Amino acid sequence: MDKEMQVGERDTGWRKAIPEARDRLQSKWLVGVVGTVLALQTISVHPQIYFLWATDRTAGLILIAKMVGISVAFACLVLALRAATLGGALAGGMICMILLNGTVSPRETIVRSGLTPLIVLFVLTFLATRAGRREKTRKGLAENRRGRSAAQVIANLAAAALSVSWLTLNLLTGFELPTESYYLAWVHPVMMIMCLAALTEATADTVSSEIGQAFGGAPMMLVGLRRVDIGTDGAVTLLGSGAGVVAGVLVAAVGAWALRLGILEGAIAGFAGVCGLFFDSLLGATVERRGWLGNDLVNFASTVFAAMLAAAVYRLFMH
Repeated sequence: MDKEMQVGERDTGWRKAIPEARDRLQSKWLVGVVGTVLALQTISVHPQIYFLWATDRTAGLILIAKMVGISVAFACLVLALRAATLGGALAGGMICMILLNGTVSPRETIVRSGLTPLIVLFVLTFLATRAGRREKTRKGLAENRRGRSAAQVIANLAAAALSVSWLTLNLLTGFELPTESYYLAWVHPVMMIMCLAALTEATADTVSSEIGQAFGGAPMMLVGLRRVDIGTDGAVTLLGSGAGVVAGVLVAAVGAWALRLGILEGAIAGFAGVCGLFFDSLLGATVERRGWLGNDLVNFASTVFAAMLAAAVYRLFMH
């Protein structure tokens, strides 16, 4: 997950292969299109909440109030810690709400939901971003002190949220109104696995980049296996990749418990997330270096890849 603001060539400070105007346009389209979908999914009612509301209005109202309160608190925390801009914090709040709406169970504590792996992701990436900050600043690779933008937040977390959204549920069920029994079919676990794989990839990607840029030394391109300058798109380091894999596996393990998945299901999500990490590097070394895609679209594509791979592996071997 390369930085949006970097010190670079000539007077503009722009050092990426993609023209700055094209990169900004792609990020705006990502926010405009995916951000709109997220906003619509935020106010939608997931079937599990509908079923609870239909049987117990008070319990349904309490659960909705908890989800809204936690999502607002998460957005405020992100903003207070300067982990994201105002737009990034708003996007994070919407994503938190969708994750809760799509993963919480009325029969379980709210900790057994997508909230827990999201918090673990936030803590790990927050610490990794600030690790070696002086060194990354010296190299011109430190993150903007205002935090991640809305485009960056959406690029890394939207796929996880949309995996458990009402939209994905409709796509998987053929737009038929599901009953409570859908939780016993393949639809529910595959949505959880897709979500967890995307969260795993986002964690691994961020930690790998941040640790590698600060402490990893000269990176290497996966394509061609040659040494390149620090900060080069698609380049990896052994230390960074190792740290990313460990962080991703941690999120996958915690997330499997929180999302009520089995060991094999959690392993599928972890495997797909780690594959997504190296897919991100492959895209960085090819389409990003050619100036076709900016970093935000590469990150978004990598989380989508992880989610889709997880779904494919689950359907092939587990169902």
